[in-house]
Amino acid sequence: MGEPEVPARPAAFVRSLAARLGVLAGWRGRAAGFLAGAVATLALPPAAMLPALYLTIPVLLWMLAGRTSRKAAFGLGWWFGFGYFSVSLYWIGNAMLVFSSKHAWLIPFAALGLPAFLAIFTGCATLVASIARHPLSRALLFTFAWCGLEWLRGHVLTGFPWNLIGSAWAGSDALLQSTALIGIYGVSLVALLSACLLAVALDMPGRARIGLALVSLMVVAGPWIGGQMRLSGAPAAGTAMVEGVGLRLVQAGIPQREKWRRELRNRNLLRHHELSIENRPDWISHIIWPENAATFFLADDAPRRFALAQAIPPDGLLITGAPRRAVGPLRIWNSAFAVNDRGTVVAQYDKFHLVPFGEYAPFRDFLPVDKIAHGMTDYSAGSGPKTLHLPGLPPVSPLICYEVIFPGAVLDPADRPAWLLNLTNDAWYGKTAGPHQHLAISRVRAVEEGLPVVRAANTGISAVIDPYGRVLGSLSLDVAGVLDSRLPKPVKSPTGYGRFGDLPFLVLMLALAAGCFFAGRSPLFRL
Repeated sequence: MGEPEVPARPAAFVRSLAARLGVLAGWRGRAAGFLAGAVATLALPPAAMLPALYLTIPVLLWMLAGRTSRKAAFGLGWWFGFGYFSVSLYWIGNAMLVFSSKHAWLIPFAALGLPAFLAIFTGCATLVASIARHPLSRALLFTFAWCGLEWLRGHVLTGFPWNLIGSAWAGSDALLQSTALIGIYGVSLVALLSACLLAVALDMPGRARIGLALVSLMVVAGPWIGGQMRLSGAPAAGTAMVEGVGLRLVQAGIPQREKWRRELRNRNLLRHHELSIENRPDWISHIIWPENAATFFLADDAPRRFALAQAIPPDGLLITGAPRRAVGPLRIWNSAFAVNDRGTVVAQYDKFHLVPFGEYAPFRDFLPVDKIAHGMTDYSAGSGPKTLHLPGLPPVSPLICYEVIFPGAVLDPADRPAWLLNLTNDAWYGKTAGPHQHLAISRVRAVEEGLPVVRAANTGISAVIDPYGRVLGSLSLDVAGVLDSRLPKPVKSPTGYGRFGDLPFLVLMLALAAGCFFAGRSPLFRL
């Protein structure tokens, strides 16, 4: 018998794996790209398994190294993105099942069409990165292209900055603090750079491998240490609260199928009313109901407003979502109203960032598709972020539904609020990852702006989040109940992101571009 076979060294195994992945072609290459993108979603909330990013990004880059044509490079990125978005956004298709007789035919477009479109951005990223020939140059260029296109995804065609790669850091309170300085787009850049450098390190020999691996670790360790220091200097969770302000968040848990039924309108309203007063502590000063909790034109219905006033604490307010209308011609808005204990509307806000196909039907003249939301008339857009100055409350910026997902667009910088209020209705998506992702995005906004976020959701997840992204209290999905809480205070001064917006991200992008340029000019890293 011969000598027993000695297992390959880890470095040799990694180089062998990278080489094998690089030559995958045809359906095997497409399947591997899709699978890598699908597994990458485990790094996102609610799973928040950050190591998944360090397993899948190397696979993508190693496969990219073997693509010899621009078409193949784009195709690889597209299949990765298709796996990433179809798995992480599967819950959008659930909305088409609420009224399946009317909308079920749209499921392929929601579950596959949207991911196919969003995958164009990731395909363009690998296409740009394929220009580079050296692994390090390719990794830097890929990070630059991915993050630039991610920013673009958040802005073009009204934008959809959902499940940005930086969301993988939302599972760690310490790492999340970085958004206070560089925003979520900047965190995407740093997180992706770390994973890309690790991919290069694993495929490098000797000292270069050790050096790049250490740099990859430092790119994460530095923000983590900084985040721990920021949290250690922060007030203990739940201790820095606004005096004299007590909030009751009402989560009535009304199924979407029953929400707009005219014959159930009074029953649904009574359910909110009862939850607003049941076992209410005397320190509660304000009641908050979710998006369109009042399914009638509140400003035009004095009798119902007066009925609602009976649930409002003396000298307090009810803040609720409700539609608003104007006639001649007819226009409607998805709005939020503040009503006092005499039944008078004291303030109103109109949603300005509408959901395409959800609240209005774009290209009505060309596409035979109505909006998904209740009613035939498209919603009109409000004028933009607005700070409301309400009796007994610090200044607040209301945000309806997914308006909270847009970095840098959640408040009026000329009239900066002291907190953000998110009224939402995630009942469309059932018990899926969608509401958990929505909550995680709200935490990101809180840290970015240094402002507490209060979110009231029809079926969950309602929560009170402090300006460090810590959830002080919440109500689970499909649970009817109330959440009583004091209002957290904002940080003492605006965060770096609150002052400069995406400028720090731009600086990081310029530094990365310079790295790509100098790497390309170096004899070691020829493009």
